Amino acid sequence: MERFIGREKELAALERLYEKDGFQMLVMYGRRRVGKSTLLQHFADGKRCVYYMAIRSGAQRNLELLGACVLEALAPELAGARFASYEELFAFLGRRCAEERVVFVIDELPYLVEQEPSLLSVLQKTIDLSWSSGRMMLVLCGSSISFMENEVLGEKSPLFGRRSMQMRVQPFSYREAAAFVPSYSREEQALCYGVTGGIAKYLALLDDRRPLADNLVELFFDPSGYLYEEPANLLTQEFRNIATYSAVIEAVASGRTKLSEIADLTHLDASTVAHAARNLIATGIVKKTYAITEERNKKKVRYALADHMFRFWYRFLPKGMAAVEAGHGAAYFEYAVRPLLSDYMGAVFEDMCRAFTLELGLAGAFPGLFTRVGAWWGTHPAAHEETDIDVVALDEMQHTALLGECKYKNERIDRNVLDRLRMRDGLIDHRYHTAGWLLFSKSGFTEGVLAQAESEQVRAVTLADLYAAP
Repeated sequence: MERFIGREKELAALERLYEKDGFQMLVMYGRRRVGKSTLLQHFADGKRCVYYMAIRSGAQRNLELLGACVLEALAPELAGARFASYEELFAFLGRRCAEERVVFVIDELPYLVEQEPSLLSVLQKTIDLSWSSGRMMLVLCGSSISFMENEVLGEKSPLFGRRSMQMRVQPFSYREAAAFVPSYSREEQALCYGVTGGIAKYLALLDDRRPLADNLVELFFDPSGYLYEEPANLLTQEFRNIATYSAVIEAVASGRTKLSEIADLTHLDASTVAHAARNLIATGIVKKTYAITEERNKKKVRYALADHMFRFWYRFLPKGMAAVEAGHGAAYFEYAVRPLLSDYMGAVFEDMCRAFTLELGLAGAFPGLFTRVGAWWGTHPAAHEETDIDVVALDEMQHTALLGECKYKNERIDRNVLDRLRMRDGLIDHRYHTAGWLLFSKSGFTEGVLAQAESEQVRAVTLADLYAAP
């Protein structure tokens, strides 16, 4: 079993459900490699549990393997017995769980239903007629987000209305991800988050006893590296025509933020691009963002990669495939990747700063309660040019806003950056009054900025501050 880090809130929620009396049903889902199975296995440790991870095989083979798991956990004296159907197997489980608390986990449920489409209806009938009067804790888990949301949780699902709890397991935050590489510097920890996106499996592959560059070369820039073919592997498991999806992802990674720009670059029909974008958003690979306070303005829409591992891979690997395949991945990294890492981390740093701002805004660190954080972009009327604001936090009750600028560079932020930020006051929405200014810097601030921060409504935040306990 992989080493277990974090997930305190998720474990606490699982324990609360376990302690409730009677039948309980949890639906758990999330992106592949995010750590769902590790979480469930850690939770089940020491409990009476049947844990089965479905495989992509025939229905009969899954029935045999699931039956063997049930017997091994609950009736080892019957080892070797066979169940003729899922109905028979579930009936046996129901009798065993009538008085005893048993955790029954079906992991990768979509694989099971793929070969046995009636399984959800069989589960629904069994829950209603048998399990609901017993003490089972049923956990249905899957990595196909669209399947779990539509076929298991959706209104048309046979199981609709029967779940006690649902849990979408999210990637680790930048601060949580740092626990996987405690020996690295804050800048190195930020980069680890920036290339893994907080995905548990990828973080677990990093060895902080070695130079970070060595880890990156081994994982990404080596033909045998775990992450070298990872995007293609994930897309193959989710979609049929991965060439289309890969082309859309590469276009977004190159800076195309509108559907029309993506269609022009990929030479795909607009409808094809729109369909692919919807599916990529559903899987958490792409995100659709709006200028905050202007969510209804369809012209203020941007598409970006939500998954940082995909962002890193598509930013650097497509141009370096020949070098990597020829065995020169380390040289390619040093020449074409390392010099651009700070530039790549700019967007990641902005995400980190927005998360930090929301955390503090909800904790009451600013006057008021700031419940929404995003970015804004548009035309600056006075300057007659396009401009943007990296961080915008809103208190919608008091109609106040915080405006922030992020710089992931080696030089310190000076007064000019603050002055330019203040010139954007009044751009976001006339209903909001600017209550403060936020400056985020990887490399710190000049004395002038720090002096102003002490006397005015300016908060200067360093990379170290982002990692400090709130």
